[in-house]
Amino acid sequence: MNTNAVQLTDQAMRDFIMNGYVKVKADFPPSFHEDIYDKLERMFAQTGNLGNNVLPLIPEIQAVFEHPVVHGAMQGVLGPNYVMHPHRYCHYNQVGSEGQVFHKDTYEGDEQIRRHRCRWTMAFYYPQDVTEDMGPTAVLPGSQYYDTGESAHAQPELALCGEAGTVTIVHYDLWHRAMPNQSDKKRYMLKFLFSRLDEPALHNEPAWHSQTSDWKSLGSCADSEEHPAMWESLWDWYYGKPNGTANGASPAEVETLVETLSSEDERACLNAAYRLGQGGDAAMPALKQALYSVSDAVCNYAGYALSIRGTPAVPLLIDALAADSEPVRASAAYALADMGKTAQEAVPALTRAAQDSSQWVRRHAMEGLGLIGQQVAAETELTEAVQVLTTGLRDDFYWVRDNAARALTKLGKLAAPAIPTLVERLEDENRYVRFHAALALKQIHTPAAQDALFNHLFASRWCALTTSDRPY
Repeated sequence: MNTNAVQLTDQAMRDFIMNGYVKVKADFPPSFHEDIYDKLERMFAQTGNLGNNVLPLIPEIQAVFEHPVVHGAMQGVLGPNYVMHPHRYCHYNQVGSEGQVFHKDTYEGDEQIRRHRCRWTMAFYYPQDVTEDMGPTAVLPGSQYYDTGESAHAQPELALCGEAGTVTIVHYDLWHRAMPNQSDKKRYMLKFLFSRLDEPALHNEPAWHSQTSDWKSLGSCADSEEHPAMWESLWDWYYGKPNGTANGASPAEVETLVETLSSEDERACLNAAYRLGQGGDAAMPALKQALYSVSDAVCNYAGYALSIRGTPAVPLLIDALAADSEPVRASAAYALADMGKTAQEAVPALTRAAQDSSQWVRRHAMEGLGLIGQQVAAETELTEAVQVLTTGLRDDFYWVRDNAARALTKLGKLAAPAIPTLVERLEDENRYVRFHAALALKQIHTPAAQDALFNHLFASRWCALTTSDRPY
């Protein structure tokens, strides 16, 4: 773990799990943030919003995310080994704007795929003081677990005001919006994306200053809080615990919980799914039936439950990878990927699934090969998986190619046979496939991979100082 980090506390991590955000401040001198603000002003005046190129244009922004407080908070929620994604954007909220409606962002370079376990974050940075009348970003705390606007809007709106240097790190799926700007001042917010490279189980200790591994000791109360089973499961995942808690459930309780999975109340469905995941062997027959449901929603909830059930659910999910139903196969691959090392015995089945006729099944299976494979010690177990992921780099769907590249990134040196194809993907038509191909070469870290990567970077380097007025 990088020692140049101010780590989060247990309470801060608890709040992040429950609410989906943590707010910190990069306390540089005011002149630092003023300089960034002035350069953003010039960018909009001279070229307009440069989007992903805002960082090479204003490289000082990098220091914000390297600040010990920001870096420590990011480590807490994404682990000690995380990466800045190439998508970044300056959100300009002009005077008199009506703001936005609440929404979730799509995943850059990927189809819209949601996970409760936090593997992606966004960071919102203000280079100037922002008050509520200036149209700050607002969030619906705790809404990251909801797919429907109805459930999300049951949460109270929170305006993320703050002084210059304020950085709010949010779970990628948190519902958010720009509020109306009713002031006479411009409001800038720089949004950057980050993703986790290592699963928590790879590390021997949590990536924050933790004094207890017991979720309940932090003040949770199952009788009064909204999602006690889900929150505790996520806490356990952050601690690298391989299986969910098996508290057992009676046949009558299991029957009631399974019926609840078909409810129109999304909150009740989530609670039922996570309680079923804790239900022990008594819940397994019902979960198998739910997984094969004709309802995609019930199938997905069953996948959540089985993923936290852990080892006892792996054979059932492996069998489901061969089901006739595409949603069943996709949900099974999704659940196995979420398990990480617990699903190690599924690597051969996921390797076959990564060649499925369904792009959704391929996508989930490839992600699983990366998440599980990075924790598999034996190289021989992954030889075929690396071959299949290498083939996936040429898939017709860019978001499958992107996942193949990200999976190879997680495998490190084991992905060395993919180097020639990764070099090809450095010129992919999709900018994010290009990035993850480069990242995979970096993580492979052999001389051949480094040479290929440096050759590409030197050839494609964009100079922020070069303009039509100053061409050389």
